[in-house]
Amino acid sequence: MINRRIVLAALSAALLVTTPLVAHAQNLPGNIRMVIGSTSTGGDTYQNSAIVAEALSSHLGINIKVDPVGTSEGLKALERDARGTTIMLHHDQIYLSYLYGVPGNDDPFANYVIGPTVAINPGDSFLVPADSPYQSMDDILTAAADGTKVRVAIQPGGVSEIGFTAMRNAAKVRSPGSEENIVAVNTGSQADKNQAMWDDLADVINGSIQANEQFTQLPADDPKAMRFVWITARPATLDQAPEAGMGATTRADFLQYASPATSVTLDGTEDFAFDKEFFLLYNKDMDPALMDAIDTALAEIYAEGEIQKRQAEAFFIPNYLPRAEALEHLSAKSERIGGIINDLKAE
Repeated sequence: MINRRIVLAALSAALLVTTPLVAHAQNLPGNIRMVIGSTSTGGDTYQNSAIVAEALSSHLGINIKVDPVGTSEGLKALERDARGTTIMLHHDQIYLSYLYGVPGNDDPFANYVIGPTVAINPGDSFLVPADSPYQSMDDILTAAADGTKVRVAIQPGGVSEIGFTAMRNAAKVRSPGSEENIVAVNTGSQADKNQAMWDDLADVINGSIQANEQFTQLPADDPKAMRFVWITARPATLDQAPEAGMGATTRADFLQYASPATSVTLDGTEDFAFDKEFFLLYNKDMDPALMDAIDTALAEIYAEGEIQKRQAEAFFIPNYLPRAEALEHLSAKSERIGGIINDLKAE
């Protein structure tokens, strides 16, 4: 007869050999909470975070749960936990909120450790209802010049506000004074912005290809149907997206809504464009060895190449930069965008 103790011992030994050892070697917690700066499970932040969390969980042999708590709550949770049981994944809103002076959003470069970048969303966009009289950004800016109030649903202090600010600036460049007719409707995450449109509280909303493309495929008479009017990404970034695009919309279709096909002018000669980048953040007092374990795992994951396929399927551009390079890149980007905000923000 087979000795059960011997079999169980052999199975246990096999599991120890095949289970990733990084977490144990670096004393990573068995459970990590990944907070994100969104309260929606249907937006691009949650989608991207879920891909990264799943890859890290599998590679490290630990459990990482994505928790959509919003930017302020996420930063508070990160600040309270130096043990390494809480990390954060978000995007440029982290420093944009600080640059815009949103209460409760301090300088992330001084108060947290900037971790690796993981992806770019080339799909940050603005949309209108399917039955909107506005067929293009030119129509929207012309309406503002003609004295019509255009209500734009955004999340204050984030990537959507930098796009909104750029709209106001374009209106001012084209017809000084008309920027007062581009009016913010301050909401929360993607679901809130969508609802503002459906409740007729906004004429234009900030959205994303990942979250909103599905609504552009609805019949035109469906109350939830939408149309893209502007994608803010640099055309060079959008060109890296899969040719098949997302859903029923191809990359070529999306390029019609980005510069230069759709122009939202910066100064009368150059168009405004902005890439939305996702990156990790750590508590500044977290053990550097734990940060290194996560960073090393991410480097190995991107070297393997599978995560890039998953990100591309979800219309994200893989964009891994290790911690030091990410800090240098994002610091420079923050400084550059800070200058633009000072020039473009409403008085």
